[in-house]
Amino acid sequence: MEAENQTGVSDFLLLGLSDDPELQPILFGLFLSVYLVTVLGNLLIILAVTSDAHLHTPMYFFLSNLSFIDICFSSTTVPKMLVNIRRQSKSISYTGCLSQVCFVLAFAGLENFLLAAMAYDRYVAICHPLRYTHIMNPRLCGLLVLSSLIISVGDALLHSLMVLQLSFCTDLEISHFFCELAQVLKLACSDTFINNILVYAVTSVLGGVPLLGIIFSYAQIVSSILRMPSPGGKYKAFSTCGSHLSVVLLFYGTAFGVYISSVVTDASTKTAAASVMYTVVPPMMNPFIYSLRNRDMKGALRKLIGRTSFW
Repeated sequence: MEAENQTGVSDFLLLGLSDDPELQPILFGLFLSVYLVTVLGNLLIILAVTSDAHLHTPMYFFLSNLSFIDICFSSTTVPKMLVNIRRQSKSISYTGCLSQVCFVLAFAGLENFLLAAMAYDRYVAICHPLRYTHIMNPRLCGLLVLSSLIISVGDALLHSLMVLQLSFCTDLEISHFFCELAQVLKLACSDTFINNILVYAVTSVLGGVPLLGIIFSYAQIVSSILRMPSPGGKYKAFSTCGSHLSVVLLFYGTAFGVYISSVVTDASTKTAAASVMYTVVPPMMNPFIYSLRNRDMKGALRKLIGRTSFW
């Protein structure tokens, strides 16, 4: 029997990464560990930045915001997956699914813009060091974060409102562990041409502009570093942006990897597994990258842990 239009959608089904009952406890333990590490690691970064006066600079202001977004990003998808595994359920309500779509888009967009703002911060620090404090003043930093928030939330709400206009079929199975916009659009019985055009147009602009900004910033940074006469000066200048460059490569590398895997293969389970790489792995790895590669951050974390141990 053909799937008919369903005007009052009640639940979607999240098929997850595997149907094998023996793998469910392993997946639960793995994702619970990853989630706890993500929350704890990023929370330590935020506490270290706020508690150490030496880290009250634009770079660490952006980093603490990035850590907060990473916590929110993981909290949007992973807890629901853990609950479904524990209850041996695959359902998510229509409202819950739409909320996931909205929050995933908002936090992914925010991370995208914040990485661009951090690249601009490193560009000013290396290419215009004498004017750094004048250019990267608290007002500009606040405006960059606020504008990123407004644009990202506006984009997420726009896509969510467009999904609300769609009618869905009775076969509401999503081959994923969370409600991804592209997967939700595939389930619609009504025409999604405008939705797809909007996805490609907005993604090209809101994804492409920050990426171009990052590329431009690092092109100027590399050019400036190469003109430095001292090898020690070159190393010191590059080391200040090494952590950020690693996070950028991780975020965009995993995102492009998911896109390529979805184009190359039709296997939904492989696409879902690949999506773990950009929704779960970067938020977990970012604190390690910054704490292991940054001397100031390591010192602040040692002070914070020492103060906590004392009390």
